[in-house]
Amino acid sequence: MSKQQVEITLNELKSGSQIALRQVYEDNRDKFINFAKRYNLPQDDVIDIYQDAYVIFYDNIMNGKIEKFTSSISTYLFSVGKYLIFDKMKKNNKKVGSGFDLAIVRDEDEIMHTMEIEEKTLTREQELLYTHFSSLGKQCQELLKLFYYRGFTIKDILELGNYNSENVIKSTKSRCMKTLKERINSKL
Repeated sequence: MSKQQVEITLNELKSGSQIALRQVYEDNRDKFINFAKRYNLPQDDVIDIYQDAYVIFYDNIMNGKIEKFTSSISTYLFSVGKYLIFDKMKKNNKKVGSGFDLAIVRDEDEIMHTMEIEEKTLTREQELLYTHFSSLGKQCQELLKLFYYRGFTIKDILELGNYNSENVIKSTKSRCMKTLKERINSKL
């Protein structure tokens, strides 16, 4: 979905549009099921997890917890779904492959909201990071948040569907980090 479609869909969902509700559900269901195959959960569990993630998503819209998206609806649903998958695996004492860090599993609310920083407690370097990170483009911000803050791997980011290949992700991440470092170092 394009950014404009996301805003329209979010507004429609807030107003209770059954068409928008169904569209978001159907647009993401098969992508999520394919994404979840890597965790070797039964198909029924994966479908239940997707439905739970969707209910959380919809409840958060209707309760006003979601005002706008800093990423796509798909990214949001996948983040919630990934948390639920890890939670299910933890309850079933299943092990997660070495590429996944269970330490990134956080409370549902923490996953859903962007990081908030109190400016009073920031060091000079943190202030520069906060200022210059905010000045990066949306694509760079989203990619760096997914990789560094949320703990997604390059493959996880590729499966979200916003990029064509792992090499594109790596080069974009490198370019974004270089830009961020240059901006910070110019102010030190």
